Amino acid sequence: MHQRPTLAVWKFASCDGCQLTILNCETELLAIADRVDIRWFPEATSTMIPGPVDVSFVEGSVTTDHDVERIHEIRSQSGLLITIGACATGGGVQALRNGVDTGDVIKTVYADPHYISTLDTSTPIASHVPVDIELQGCPIDKGQLLETIAALLSGRPPRLPQSSVCLECKAAAQTCVMVAGATPCLGPLTMAGCGALCPVVGRGCYGCFGPMENPNPAPLVSRFEQLGMSHGQRTRFLRSVCDLAGQPSPTTGSAHE
Repeated sequence: MHQRPTLAVWKFASCDGCQLTILNCETELLAIADRVDIRWFPEATSTMIPGPVDVSFVEGSVTTDHDVERIHEIRSQSGLLITIGACATGGGVQALRNGVDTGDVIKTVYADPHYISTLDTSTPIASHVPVDIELQGCPIDKGQLLETIAALLSGRPPRLPQSSVCLECKAAAQTCVMVAGATPCLGPLTMAGCGALCPVVGRGCYGCFGPMENPNPAPLVSRFEQLGMSHGQRTRFLRSVCDLAGQPSPTTGSAHE
């Protein structure tokens, strides 16, 4: 990298929440402002300098043909490419349309669908180009973001969680919501990093930080069956971690039950 690494922040289909997490770092960003050269960040500045850059942070999923062209161009102009948030790492909320008739969805949402041009699926950045680091979450965790930036400036790999949310619950002495309260929870399959935000307030994890390494959903499916969840409920609930892990849900039958 250069003495002052050059950075860019790019947006695809998303809500901008992960970019706002970057801006919300405020004091921490001021501390490193003289150590980086931000070339492209429309959310923060109107001054934009074309690449190449040392590091690109990418928020959002790929949903149009133009997005496909853009992400290949960004990849070619970036030394490191880091995806930030659930949309960029897994397709995001907009991936709910995957597997259904996109034409029907468009006609339902837009009064005049003739002007809408979109792909049939919403896909993560890694489905199109190589990704060097993924920061999970909806939005990303501020601590993980700052750790990643500090690691890049120090020339070392970032120290990011690899265990499940269950470990965070245990560290917080949190009673398991699924054991004690019969509340369905995706914590055993979901990557740590959120601080177990939902379980500590009595809600089940719904997997917004994506799948942990080597998730094993089969035992959890059995537990969901014991809790009385129908096949359709299980399939929809597991989609955020099973599909993103590159494996089908271990249930059988129609997802629309």
